[in-house]
Amino acid sequence: MAKKPAADAAEAGTKESPAPSPPAPAASAGAEAAPAPKEKKPRPPKKDKASPAAPPAEAPALPAPSAEAATPPQAPATPAAPAESAKRKGKRPGVGPRRGKKLRNLLKNQEQRIAKEAAAPLKKAIGLLKQIKRAKFDETIEIHMALGVDTTQSDQLIRGTVSLPHGVGKTVRVVVFCQGDNVAKAKEGGADFAGSDDLIEKIQKQNWLDFDVALATQDLMGKVSRLGKILGPRGLMPTPKAGTVIAPAADMAAAVREFKAGKVEFRTDKGGNVHAGVGKMSFDEAKLEANITAFVDQVKSVKPSGVKGNYIKSITVSATMSPGIAVSM
Repeated sequence: MAKKPAADAAEAGTKESPAPSPPAPAASAGAEAAPAPKEKKPRPPKKDKASPAAPPAEAPALPAPSAEAATPPQAPATPAAPAESAKRKGKRPGVGPRRGKKLRNLLKNQEQRIAKEAAAPLKKAIGLLKQIKRAKFDETIEIHMALGVDTTQSDQLIRGTVSLPHGVGKTVRVVVFCQGDNVAKAKEGGADFAGSDDLIEKIQKQNWLDFDVALATQDLMGKVSRLGKILGPRGLMPTPKAGTVIAPAADMAAAVREFKAGKVEFRTDKGGNVHAGVGKMSFDEAKLEANITAFVDQVKSVKPSGVKGNYIKSITVSATMSPGIAVSM
């Protein structure tokens, strides 16, 4: 009976504490010690060919690049084409800026008023021209005549000069190509410049063109003809048809005075029209009427013999900043 309680106590002890593990067998003295297992290092990720390699972790930090160095150099900006720049700004070549509402209404009323008058007598047309004045400066009064001539025929080209009774209202600078005693006569008549070889050389070498009318004596036309390429395109070349070549028997001083006073040159353009300035807005109506009448009479007097039908189609007078008014004469 005494052995059974001892057996129960031993069983209870085994349940409370686990049994110690058996000791490892001792290695023999002659055998070598087994090597310790090596730690496996993590394998670096594979490099992607598309992405650049990352810098090493221990590399020294580089200074951050400045803003100027970071931005790549830009190529110089090429100027935009004229058409593109004009389109961007809402403008088109040859088209002026949009007019204001007040100006548009004013011009519309003027056109309607002129349209009601139709072709008016000269005196009434000049009075209407002064009424519709809107510019602050002294405008030039112009005349425009449409002629029934054929400009392809050389015998129907109209060209000439007319001395206006009251001048054109502006200072005319006159140069005279002459020599000898004619130089003094030209100065007496009011010429601004007079001479021969010195003036010709000045125009050729210095491109001097500070004059409005050029006159020349007949004996100097051989030398003056060298200036054709310079004076011709500007309408300043002396020619017998325009009355700017002075004959030997003509009065030099009187010819200069006529041009200084307001002798106007006219010629037909490609459309068969004649244009000229006949005075200023500040002129009296009687002076403007006299100048316009003298001009129209001179154009009528040079009618070519080959013209058939209506010689003068229309006459229009206008100012620098006003619409044209049809005139019946």
